[in-house]
Amino acid sequence: MPDEPEGTTTLPAPAPPADGRYLDVFAVREFRAVFAAHALSLLGLIVSEIALSVLVYDLTGSPLLSALAFALGFLPYVVGGTLLAGVADRFPARRVLVVCDLVCAGCVALMVVPGTHIAVLLALRCCLAVVAPVFQGTRTATLADILGDGDLFVLGRSLLRIVSQSALLVGFGLGGLLLIVVSPRHALLITVGTFCASALLLRFGTRRRPARANAGTRLVRDSLAGARQVLADRRVRALLLLFWVPPMFSVAPEALAAPYAHDLSTGSVGLGLLMCALPVGTIAGELYAGSRLRPATRERMALPLVVVTLLPYVGYALHPGLAASLALLLLSGAGSAYTLGLDQWFVRAVPEELRGRAMTLLTAGLMTIQGVGMALAGVVAEFAGVAATVAGAGVLGAGCCALLAWEADRTRPKDETGLTTM
Repeated sequence: MPDEPEGTTTLPAPAPPADGRYLDVFAVREFRAVFAAHALSLLGLIVSEIALSVLVYDLTGSPLLSALAFALGFLPYVVGGTLLAGVADRFPARRVLVVCDLVCAGCVALMVVPGTHIAVLLALRCCLAVVAPVFQGTRTATLADILGDGDLFVLGRSLLRIVSQSALLVGFGLGGLLLIVVSPRHALLITVGTFCASALLLRFGTRRRPARANAGTRLVRDSLAGARQVLADRRVRALLLLFWVPPMFSVAPEALAAPYAHDLSTGSVGLGLLMCALPVGTIAGELYAGSRLRPATRERMALPLVVVTLLPYVGYALHPGLAASLALLLLSGAGSAYTLGLDQWFVRAVPEELRGRAMTLLTAGLMTIQGVGMALAGVVAEFAGVAATVAGAGVLGAGCCALLAWEADRTRPKDETGLTTM
């Protein structure tokens, strides 16, 4: 990566108010740039996923290859998140973010070239997925530099998650409408533009900060060593598992929404509602916790909430109708507000020099484990049926979460107040 011009001063993060709110986060100029860049790159990514799937199907006529083009957005996360995680700490964060955006823009631009072979299209899709955890981990670590490691950081992370969940609700629908107007290759040009716009926002909207760690060893070795250091800490390991394990079980209803809608004879409308319910609940829970609860309250409720967030799935054992199923999904989604408490503990627990690698590992593990959860849900449902699979995910997931919450409570520092003893 080329050096950036020197002479740009690094200023400390703003002092957060004692009891921050979402408006306080938007008062920070650098966060506004990060937020806008996140929204643009996310929009471009959604458009590219839809357009590439349609393009692959148009070229091959194969539903399998079309689905593979979409699935490849998840599988290579573990590669970038483990082998390239060191990038997040050994180079200045702004440089990493801008270069990642430009690499993604270049990959999508190559997809637009007429006559590009299907294998090349799939390989470029893999490149996007390899770069994504490095970008997301670096951005999360940068939030702590911009907002401090207190409540503003927690609320900033929450806002980025809310944007991501909201994109699930409207992005794919808008992308489908866009393809009515333009061809898939022309739609991909929009993605190139959004990635470039994101790069510009991050380059000129954020300050230059030095790298967190020295580039003393080879990148892959440094990345793996960082992952070992992160996972060797019992406290950090427990928190990582609390981030990873609940989503592995929570994706079961979404993965099985199509067959369950078929069982209920609700058609495409029912399928759409089942797919939307969990994100809507998640957005509502995070907004309420972030805007109405004090930081100490969010931390006190994190462990009890993570234990019960999957329990509504048990109601699927009664084969509920559409309305009851939506209510169960909304309730479970709202329980995801436990992540606000986990965010605060995680940024406290990770040493600053490892922060970029830890956040990259967190992102890669989260995406990978959700893909594993979807696959496992499909396999189990083949034998046990949809309702039993979702109910089983609720029981097994709640049990795993209870054990992890117990471990997280046991490893908490003695001076960390505001926690409920499990």
